[in-house]
Amino acid sequence: MTDEPRPDPQELGFSGALAELARIVVELESDARDVDLLADREERAATLVAWCRDRIDGARYQVEEILVRLDPEGPDDA
Repeated sequence: MTDEPRPDPQELGFSGALAELARIVVELESDARDVDLLADREERAATLVAWCRDRIDGARYQVEEILVRLDPEGPDDA
């Protein structure tokens, strides 16, 4: 698999990145895994996880910004 071109996570999108991560997890949990590819698969998984976390953090920030615009005074303390 190391010879196959792998798309940038941005090209995959969030759902595609998660799907690839799921496939990697299945590979890593399999008894038939190829030890020679183990480091490569773990590296790819780390790249995908980091990218997905960045996307989630970005979405969280956007939601917080929207909430601030909707209620600039903050929550009531009543």
